[in-house]
Amino acid sequence: MKKSRKLNFTIIAAIIVVLTGIFIFKFAINDSKNSVELADIVISKSQITDKVTFYPVKVGKTNMEVLAVKASDGTIRTAFNTCQVCNGSPRAYYKQEGDTIVCQNCGNRFSLDMIEQQRGGCNPIPIYRENRNEDAENIIISKELIENNKGLFTANWKTK
Repeated sequence: MKKSRKLNFTIIAAIIVVLTGIFIFKFAINDSKNSVELADIVISKSQITDKVTFYPVKVGKTNMEVLAVKASDGTIRTAFNTCQVCNGSPRAYYKQEGDTIVCQNCGNRFSLDMIEQQRGGCNPIPIYRENRNEDAENIIISKELIENNKGLFTANWKTK
């Protein structure tokens, strides 16, 4: 009887060790899938239209977003999807309505043609041509520029 209990205890202990190992391995795999290393944002010019395209990125625990759109003159405009005035609010981001974007915090409307044309106020923070790399096919926004602008986004950005 004692040998049987000892054998049962050993089997149960082995099962617990195996299950714990599987759990730890699974957690490590899932964690590595969710933690994407920050990289350059590459925007294919051929895919940009008059409908705003949003490019989410994460720096550490901070969620950020870059937007790109083709203006009426055919140029591609880029900006960080937040503003200086409403910054700090979880709703300090824009959504497109027709040929404008609308701040989800204060409701200010901003023409698509004005994206990247001015800085300050309740408009998306521009990423000017001199701050990005560009060739015939792509616009590249460097991970360094993204990291350097992390402070534009708050920890609770776009959470409500």
